[in-house]
Amino acid sequence: MRGLKKQRRIQIVMLATLALVLSASLIGYAMRDGINFFRPPSEVAENPPPPDEVFRIGGLVAEGSLVRDAGETIHFLVTDGGAEVPVTYTGILPDLFGEGQGMVGTGRLVNGVFEATEILARHDEEYMPAEVIDALEAQGVYRESAPGT
Repeated sequence: MRGLKKQRRIQIVMLATLALVLSASLIGYAMRDGINFFRPPSEVAENPPPPDEVFRIGGLVAEGSLVRDAGETIHFLVTDGGAEVPVTYTGILPDLFGEGQGMVGTGRLVNGVFEATEILARHDEEYMPAEVIDALEAQGVYRESAPGT
């Protein structure tokens, strides 16, 4: 009788362990496309990721770099003060997108050009994404503006 209880407990523990490993594997598999790491332009220029890696890049749109093609394609440079990365995007831009403004883009680096699939811009005059602020501060470029200016 004791051997049967011990054997049953071992079976339950093994089944629970298998279920835990299976559920963790399924969660990891489901999240593989949903996790995009943020990289500032200096890091992208210094250590370019492979072309198949989707990541987020952010910084300021460099002054004088915004070029609109015929249609919805635009080209511009994103900078953090330490490096500039060329970006192309086809689509409709957010209303507050412009030169000298903060932006975050999601996409891939192909042949040295970041091909964005999504562009996010700050949602009001005061806001800038935390990742962009951190990258600009690391380069000594970011200055927090005084309230009301």
